[in-house]
Amino acid sequence: MNKREIITSWGRYPRSACLLTRPERYAMLIPSDDICIARGQGRSYGDCALNTEHSVILTERVNRLLSFDDKRGILRAEAGVTLAELLEVFVPRGWFLQVTPGTKHVSLGGCIAADVHGKNHHHDGTFSSSLLEIELVLADGSYRRCSPAKDPELFWATVGGMGLTGIITEATLKLRPVETAYIVARHYGARDLDETIRFLDEAHWDDKYTVAWIDCLVKGGQMGRSIVMAGHHAIPEDLPTTVRSPLIAEKRGERNLHFDLPKGILNSWTVKAFNNIYYRLQSSKKGAFITDYDHFFYPLDGIGNWNRMYGKSGFIQYQCVIPLAHSLQGLKLLLEELTGSRRPSFLAVLKRMGKEGPGLLSFPDEGYTLAIDIPLTDPEVFPFLDRLDDIVLKHGGRIYLAKDARLREETFRAMYPRLSEWQKQKNAVDPDSRFASDMSRRLGMAGFP
Repeated sequence: MNKREIITSWGRYPRSACLLTRPERYAMLIPSDDICIARGQGRSYGDCALNTEHSVILTERVNRLLSFDDKRGILRAEAGVTLAELLEVFVPRGWFLQVTPGTKHVSLGGCIAADVHGKNHHHDGTFSSSLLEIELVLADGSYRRCSPAKDPELFWATVGGMGLTGIITEATLKLRPVETAYIVARHYGARDLDETIRFLDEAHWDDKYTVAWIDCLVKGGQMGRSIVMAGHHAIPEDLPTTVRSPLIAEKRGERNLHFDLPKGILNSWTVKAFNNIYYRLQSSKKGAFITDYDHFFYPLDGIGNWNRMYGKSGFIQYQCVIPLAHSLQGLKLLLEELTGSRRPSFLAVLKRMGKEGPGLLSFPDEGYTLAIDIPLTDPEVFPFLDRLDDIVLKHGGRIYLAKDARLREETFRAMYPRLSEWQKQKNAVDPDSRFASDMSRRLGMAGFP
């Protein structure tokens, strides 16, 4: 039975009254009679898992582990299982995810629908690079298995397709063998954007996983200063003698933010002070150090409900990628807009990305991706973001759909040139557009091109 409830995404914007249903087991994970969309943990930032006055199918209880080949590291699991649940089971057995985003509190199905990427995209590609097969429930209620070799058209339309080709029910993926639950990490302080790009570009500074925290408030000669963080999986010989069980990391206590911060606490002055302190502390780290995988990959997961820092009005996470040939020029223009606006954002990340994958609507492209949190403090936020869109589009870039809540349809169409190929496959498996979301309607994704 559907229950009408107002829900939102992790950014807490927008809010939508949807008809929720929560299947208790795999056999109940079927399309509703209404227009519907599947939703995992609700950790996307925009409206891709909202469906105003229509059905939202919650997949969180369809989360069984089905089989595992411990010789080859091949796992088959239901799509509602979270990365946190997978890591808890398999890291102690010597296996890790080949690709992981910046939070482990996301579902397997959500990772596929958004074709998520991580700190190693420039080496290993997106989440789909580890996928061997997926299963879908289509609009007519039939089940379909597909892979890069079997029904590849449906596979590459579903990977990055934001749940609009069907309900992802199962996935088979390959895990990465590891010898410890720890990371050998290094931090480098970069004085400006040029030095940041040099650190991210050159193999001497690069590692298996590399990412930069970037200061989006500092102006002038220091614009784009950052902390470049690089690391790789540790082997037992790297660890101090105090670590008795290399594959068991000490659990960290999670702190919870139990209330919304009052409006105005996060402003350009407080965030600038935080950025100055953070830059000094992190750039003072010299040489390699050991950290557990939780702190390295999922630093914000240690703060429950951290999205409440931005208050009741919420925030937009804006993430773009700009192709390599135009990255430096485009990033400088974006940072000039950001520093000139004095809009506070202490959660800003810059990463090098590898080559574009086969997913028809997958986000990554070879170049640089910038992700920033923008508090929704005033109506001028949206024209400001439109200006950022114009810079990104002018330089051949695109916006990440899993983070988007306000992109214009014409801009979206210009940024995703393979949209017509995707729509052809969408029409083949869902001609009546029974799978839809607030995002798909806003961007005009359903129906014929």
